[in-house]
Amino acid sequence: MFTYDIKKIRNFSIIAHIDHGKSTIADRLLEMTQTVAARDMQEQLLDDMDLERERGITIKAHPVTMYYTANDGVLYQINFIDTPGHVDFSYEVSRSLSACEGALLIVDAAQGVQAQTMANVHLAIERNLEIIPILNKIDLPASDPEETIRQIEEFIGIEASHAVRCSAKTGVGIPDILERIVRDFPHPKEPTDTTLRALVFDSHYDTYRGVMVYVRVISGEVTKKTLIKMMATDKNYEVLEVGVFSPQEKPVDKLRPGEVGYVIANIKKSTDVKIGDTMTDQKRPATEALPGFKHITPVVFAGIYPIDSSDFEDFRDALEKLQLNDSSLQVEQESSHALGFGFRCGFLGLLHLEITFERLQREFDLDIISTAPGVIYKCMLRDGNVLEVESPAHFPDPSTIAFIEEPWITCHIMIPNEYLGAIMNLSMDKRGEQVNMETLDSRRLLLTYKFPLNEIITDFNDKLKSITKGYGSFDYEISDYRESDIIKLEIRVHDEPVDAFSCLVHRSKAESKGRAICAKLKEMIPRHLFKIPVQAAIGGKIVARETIGAISKDVTAKCYGGDITRKQKLWKKQQEGKKKMKQFGKVNIPQDAYIGVFKAEE
Repeated sequence: MFTYDIKKIRNFSIIAHIDHGKSTIADRLLEMTQTVAARDMQEQLLDDMDLERERGITIKAHPVTMYYTANDGVLYQINFIDTPGHVDFSYEVSRSLSACEGALLIVDAAQGVQAQTMANVHLAIERNLEIIPILNKIDLPASDPEETIRQIEEFIGIEASHAVRCSAKTGVGIPDILERIVRDFPHPKEPTDTTLRALVFDSHYDTYRGVMVYVRVISGEVTKKTLIKMMATDKNYEVLEVGVFSPQEKPVDKLRPGEVGYVIANIKKSTDVKIGDTMTDQKRPATEALPGFKHITPVVFAGIYPIDSSDFEDFRDALEKLQLNDSSLQVEQESSHALGFGFRCGFLGLLHLEITFERLQREFDLDIISTAPGVIYKCMLRDGNVLEVESPAHFPDPSTIAFIEEPWITCHIMIPNEYLGAIMNLSMDKRGEQVNMETLDSRRLLLTYKFPLNEIITDFNDKLKSITKGYGSFDYEISDYRESDIIKLEIRVHDEPVDAFSCLVHRSKAESKGRAICAKLKEMIPRHLFKIPVQAAIGGKIVARETIGAISKDVTAKCYGGDITRKQKLWKKQQEGKKKMKQFGKVNIPQDAYIGVFKAEE
């Protein structure tokens, strides 16, 4: 039985690139410490979403408390905070790392160091965490531990000669990892006072009990009936239950300094809990919050609409439920002339958009479509005001704009040497600027580029993977805003502007994008009894045009022989009828034309 002693507590996280074996090592640690009975064990135990299992990625962080008797006979409490590996969830990663004193750096001995390994390791180094390198998959014939150690030392700057060599699949080296955790990771710092300070690093919505807040206690204690206060939202609650994860929720009497667990306090809305916030005591509150809290701002926006407008209410309920478990998803209602009522949603990145879209379809059985993703542009107006625009519908009159700024990112791309030329061409096509090029080893390069964010969010990852046959990886972080020549590309069908097809693009890309959309619309819109012009325009200037031909009836079919003037008379009558129809005719654009255009843009 564990008796509380802060010196016997270890809090750690795992840093790894996608598919380097993080979830499998977590499974082995749970088995070794007998936290989970053998009969309840399954692969990727901490990834409880179907999507996480299928894609082999972690979307939500999952903490778990384990107890381990070390070789010296001492019983330790080990709190493992599982983190997502993908760049879109880097804020969750940074919060989770703030709740730890150490991190296991897992690198696939066959693949070596990858882009996201580098990004997340730097987050850990910035927080002065103790890092233990681990070489996984040493049982594979292609593994090269010596080369991987050289890469870790050279590119991450960590001493790796003492790295643990293991195979999560076979269980080799797992006991060594546990010994290193208790021996090399420091215990939590002893608190200087008894004032309650707890870092909120995640939250989860429970239908019956409200918001479950995941906390790491820094000082003071939390018990049932404690009156708590959230410092960022300035809201007060009474604690109904505290507990730990093992890995299911398990109520305990109290959470003490250094411990990781959950607090339930009848919190109705997930928006009342901000990730990175500080929880303190109402009666004796802390004078200042724990460092590092920042509001999460979305970087990618897309409109999501139900295909059948009668599903709108169900769709709204589904989005509200999803928001309860994903506080970074921002939603506001909007309507489109073409697509009806829907919502404009803000995401942390393209993977976040994909995951949300797929969850809405699967978990709530909805038929929905998404508009092409876009980013926030800053319009500096001539009167000195700044307008943030994320959709073409809100774009101001060009005569009132002084200049426009668009977001840029710093991007790290890892590729095998032979694909350098192809990647440089792709980067030029995406308006990229090369900052640096490093040779990782005899086979691979690390390229650092700056890109406009709107060039990356649609199809960059797909193109990178197809050019490098799946061996390329990339990672990005938002860098700054730069002045840019952004314009509104308006699409007109039968001389009527259609908002749903319009988009904001860089002037150099406007013509090619206009041509692609017009060609796709010519393919998707069925022919009518009159000609339909499809045009792409910038202001008053048409930059691309396609014409959908009319369906014609052969009016001269009944004329067999006789004078040509008989036929000419019938053709003239038909022509006048077509003119009249063109004035009053309405063009019906089918639903799949909208989906087709978004795919054409991608």
